[in-house]
Amino acid sequence: MTFFSSNLFAGGGYARAKRSAALVRGADATAEEAAEAMRRELDECDAVLVGAGAGLSAAAGFSYSGKRFDENFADFRDRFGIADMYSGGFHPFPDLETYWAWWSRAILLNRYEAGAGKPYLNLLRILEGRDYFVLTTNVDHQFQLAGFDKARLFYTQGDYGLFQCVRNCSGETYDNERQVREMAGRQKDQRVPSELVPRCPHCGAPMVPNLRVDGTFCEDRGWHEAASRYRAFREAHSGDRVLYLELGVGDNTPVIIKYPFWNAVGRNGHAAYACVNIGGACAPAAIAGRSILVDDDIDELIQNVLA
Repeated sequence: MTFFSSNLFAGGGYARAKRSAALVRGADATAEEAAEAMRRELDECDAVLVGAGAGLSAAAGFSYSGKRFDENFADFRDRFGIADMYSGGFHPFPDLETYWAWWSRAILLNRYEAGAGKPYLNLLRILEGRDYFVLTTNVDHQFQLAGFDKARLFYTQGDYGLFQCVRNCSGETYDNERQVREMAGRQKDQRVPSELVPRCPHCGAPMVPNLRVDGTFCEDRGWHEAASRYRAFREAHSGDRVLYLELGVGDNTPVIIKYPFWNAVGRNGHAAYACVNIGGACAPAAIAGRSILVDDDIDELIQNVLA
């Protein structure tokens, strides 16, 4: 069983919810009716596999643009023309001191200063007492902050809270909170002191955040253990009534969550698919009759399910 897959339904037509509305098993519905359908599905299913993307954290208020960006990165915006936190992560900064001024501030804001968002806390309430697993491309630690069982989480794309060697020379990652806080606290004029630039303890090369941006991404021991648990969960429930619950997953990396979820539901006639995504709640026509598609705010939908 692979984690990443293509879309087996490509070219077969799609069902899509209208803006601020829902599509429940192929029929137009309100968001409230979709929440009721999802509640019934949760009560009747054997297991829930959650797939979470950046939209879930955005629903919690952790936007990478707009006011939140301007309040924390106006100096980088004005000097380098950076428009948001996402694009800033790929900016070619002139030196390591500037690179780490940016990244220490971004990691501090999004990993160490952010409390658990309400949608995460409410999602945990929905899943309590159920057999569930979470697959996520988010790297902000929100699931663990909210109290989710770490053994039921697979962060496929890394963790803001970890450093890795830029060369990935050892296959190891390193907790970074102390160094991030020091770099964020001591930076001046968009630079950290040179002696604070983190370097690999094995080869002396610069450290970088443990994020999947190219082929040097470090899949450490913890990553592989989580991958094994995810594989075991899917295999254990391959023929069961599983709810594949996709929350805020965009189109940047559909091969990680969206396509595998569609394909799994297509193969298992007992499974159902639910997708909550503003502007992107869709499913292949072949599984539309077993899908709940909601083009609305994730936080509001989760609250309606709890109501």
